[in-house]
Amino acid sequence: MPTTITVGARSIFVTATAWVFILLGALACASALLQNAMLVSGGFRREGLQVSGLFGLLIAYLPWVVNAGLVMSLATLVSAVGLLLRLNWARRTFIALLLLTIVANLLGVWLQQEVMQSVVDSTLSTAMLPPRALGVFGGFVTAARVMAVLVTLGACGMLGWIIRRLMSASVRQEFA
Repeated sequence: MPTTITVGARSIFVTATAWVFILLGALACASALLQNAMLVSGGFRREGLQVSGLFGLLIAYLPWVVNAGLVMSLATLVSAVGLLLRLNWARRTFIALLLLTIVANLLGVWLQQEVMQSVVDSTLSTAMLPPRALGVFGGFVTAARVMAVLVTLGACGMLGWIIRRLMSASVRQEFA
Protein backbone atom coordinates (compact mmCIF):
# COMPACT_ATOMS: atom_id res chain seq x y z
CA MET A 1 0.00 0.00 0.00
CA PRO A 2 1.46 3.44 -0.88
CA THR A 3 2.49 5.77 1.91
CA THR A 4 0.27 8.80 2.26
CA ILE A 5 1.95 11.98 3.41
CA THR A 6 -0.25 14.55 5.07
CA VAL A 7 -0.14 17.79 3.11
CA GLY A 8 0.94 20.65 5.31
CA ALA A 9 2.59 18.49 7.98
CA ARG A 10 5.66 20.32 9.23
CA SER A 11 8.88 18.32 9.37
CA ILE A 12 11.55 18.94 11.95
CA PHE A 13 14.16 19.02 9.16
CA VAL A 14 12.64 22.05 7.40
CA THR A 15 12.01 23.87 10.68
CA ALA A 16 15.52 23.24 11.98
CA THR A 17 17.12 24.16 8.65
CA ALA A 18 15.10 27.38 8.50
CA TRP A 19 16.05 28.41 12.05
CA VAL A 20 19.74 27.61 11.56
CA PHE A 21 19.87 29.68 8.37
CA ILE A 22 17.84 32.50 9.93
CA LEU A 23 20.52 32.76 12.60
CA LEU A 24 23.36 32.41 10.09
CA GLY A 25 21.71 34.94 7.75
CA ALA A 26 21.25 37.46 10.58
CA LEU A 27 24.89 37.07 11.65
CA ALA A 28 26.05 37.36 8.03
CA CYS A 29 23.96 40.52 7.56
CA ALA A 30 25.47 42.08 10.68
CA SER A 31 28.96 41.14 9.50
CA ALA A 32 28.32 42.50 6.00
CA LEU A 33 27.00 45.77 7.44
CA LEU A 34 30.15 46.11 9.57
CA GLN A 35 32.30 45.40 6.52
CA ASN A 36 30.43 48.06 4.54
CA ALA A 37 30.86 50.54 7.39
CA MET A 38 34.58 49.80 7.58
CA LEU A 39 34.93 50.20 3.83
CA VAL A 40 33.00 53.48 3.75
CA SER A 41 34.85 54.92 6.75
CA GLY A 42 38.21 54.22 5.15
CA GLY A 43 39.21 51.53 7.61
CA PHE A 44 40.67 49.42 4.81
CA ARG A 45 43.76 50.76 3.05
CA ARG A 46 44.84 49.30 -0.27
CA GLU A 47 48.05 51.29 -0.50
CA GLY A 48 51.12 49.12 -0.34
CA LEU A 49 49.29 45.89 -1.13
CA GLN A 50 51.13 43.98 -3.83
CA VAL A 51 48.77 41.19 -4.87
CA SER A 52 47.97 39.65 -8.21
CA GLY A 53 45.72 37.03 -9.69
CA LEU A 54 42.26 36.33 -8.33
CA PHE A 55 43.10 37.88 -4.94
CA GLY A 56 44.22 41.10 -6.65
CA LEU A 57 40.99 41.19 -8.63
CA LEU A 58 39.02 40.64 -5.44
CA ILE A 59 40.80 43.54 -3.72
CA ALA A 60 40.37 45.79 -6.76
CA TYR A 61 36.60 45.29 -6.69
CA LEU A 62 36.26 45.06 -2.91
CA PRO A 63 33.21 47.38 -2.61
CA TRP A 64 31.33 45.23 -5.11
CA VAL A 65 32.36 42.04 -3.33
CA VAL A 66 31.26 43.38 0.08
CA ASN A 67 27.93 44.56 -1.34
CA ALA A 68 27.39 41.20 -3.03
CA GLY A 69 27.96 39.56 0.35
CA LEU A 70 25.33 41.84 1.90
CA VAL A 71 22.82 40.99 -0.85
CA MET A 72 23.48 37.25 -0.44
CA SER A 73 23.10 37.54 3.35
CA LEU A 74 19.79 39.37 3.04
CA ALA A 75 18.54 36.90 0.42
CA THR A 76 19.48 34.00 2.69
CA LEU A 77 17.71 35.58 5.65
CA VAL A 78 14.54 36.32 3.67
CA SER A 79 14.40 32.90 2.02
CA ALA A 80 15.05 31.14 5.36
CA VAL A 81 12.11 33.01 6.92
CA GLY A 82 10.01 32.00 3.90
CA LEU A 83 11.21 28.42 4.36
CA LEU A 84 10.00 28.52 7.96
CA LEU A 85 6.62 29.78 6.71
CA ARG A 86 6.58 26.94 4.13
CA LEU A 87 6.43 29.22 1.08
CA ASN A 88 7.36 27.34 -2.10
CA TRP A 89 9.12 30.31 -3.73
CA ALA A 90 11.33 30.50 -0.65
CA ARG A 91 12.21 26.79 -0.91
CA ARG A 92 13.23 27.23 -4.54
CA THR A 93 15.14 30.43 -3.84
CA PHE A 94 16.85 28.79 -0.86
CA ILE A 95 17.94 25.85 -3.04
CA ALA A 96 19.32 28.29 -5.65
CA LEU A 97 21.21 30.19 -2.94
CA LEU A 98 22.68 26.96 -1.59
CA LEU A 99 23.82 25.99 -5.10
CA LEU A 100 25.41 29.41 -5.52
CA THR A 101 27.10 28.98 -2.14
CA ILE A 102 28.52 25.62 -3.20
CA VAL A 103 29.94 27.15 -6.38
CA ALA A 104 31.38 30.10 -4.42
CA ASN A 105 32.95 27.75 -1.87
CA LEU A 106 34.54 25.61 -4.56
CA LEU A 107 35.93 28.73 -6.25
CA GLY A 108 36.99 29.88 -2.80
CA VAL A 109 39.27 26.85 -2.49
CA TRP A 110 41.33 28.29 -5.32
CA LEU A 111 41.32 31.70 -3.63
CA GLN A 112 42.34 30.14 -0.29
CA GLN A 113 45.30 28.44 -1.92
CA GLU A 114 46.33 31.62 -3.74
CA VAL A 115 46.13 33.73 -0.58
CA MET A 116 48.02 31.10 1.41
CA GLN A 117 50.76 31.03 -1.23
CA SER A 118 50.95 34.84 -1.20
CA VAL A 119 51.26 34.92 2.60
CA VAL A 120 53.88 32.18 2.63
CA ASP A 121 55.94 33.82 -0.11
CA SER A 122 55.88 37.23 1.57
CA THR A 123 56.74 35.70 4.95
CA LEU A 124 59.62 33.62 3.63
CA SER A 125 61.06 36.51 1.63
CA THR A 126 61.40 38.70 4.75
CA ALA A 127 62.20 36.11 7.42
CA MET A 128 65.56 34.52 7.96
CA LEU A 129 64.66 31.01 9.09
CA PRO A 130 67.03 28.09 9.55
CA PRO A 131 66.44 25.09 7.26
CA ARG A 132 64.90 22.97 10.05
CA ALA A 133 62.39 25.73 10.84
CA LEU A 134 61.51 25.97 7.15
CA GLY A 135 60.63 22.27 7.17
CA VAL A 136 58.33 22.69 10.16
CA PHE A 137 56.80 25.82 8.63
CA GLY A 138 56.21 23.96 5.36
CA GLY A 139 54.52 21.13 7.24
CA PHE A 140 52.14 23.55 8.94
CA VAL A 141 51.37 25.23 5.62
CA THR A 142 50.60 21.89 3.99
CA ALA A 143 48.39 20.84 6.90
CA ALA A 144 46.52 24.15 6.76
CA ARG A 145 45.97 23.81 3.02
CA VAL A 146 44.70 20.25 3.30
CA MET A 147 42.42 21.16 6.20
CA ALA A 148 40.99 24.13 4.27
CA VAL A 149 40.16 21.90 1.32
CA LEU A 150 38.63 19.19 3.54
CA VAL A 151 36.48 21.66 5.50
CA THR A 152 35.28 23.30 2.29
CA LEU A 153 34.43 19.97 0.67
CA GLY A 154 32.65 18.85 3.85
CA ALA A 155 30.60 22.05 3.92
CA CYS A 156 29.72 21.64 0.23
CA GLY A 157 28.68 18.05 0.89
CA MET A 158 26.44 19.15 3.75
CA LEU A 159 24.84 21.86 1.60
CA GLY A 160 24.31 19.30 -1.18
CA TRP A 161 22.59 16.98 1.29
CA ILE A 162 20.30 19.83 2.42
CA ILE A 163 19.44 20.57 -1.22
CA ARG A 164 18.65 16.91 -1.86
CA ARG A 165 16.38 16.78 1.19
CA LEU A 166 14.62 20.02 0.21
CA MET A 167 13.93 18.56 -3.22
CA SER A 168 12.52 15.28 -1.86
CA ALA A 169 8.86 14.44 -2.37
CA SER A 170 8.03 14.52 1.34
CA VAL A 171 9.45 18.03 1.78
CA ARG A 172 7.85 19.29 -1.44
CA GLN A 173 4.47 18.17 -0.04
CA GLU A 174 4.95 20.45 2.94
CA PHE A 175 5.02 23.39 0.54
CA ALA A 176 1.95 22.31 -1.47
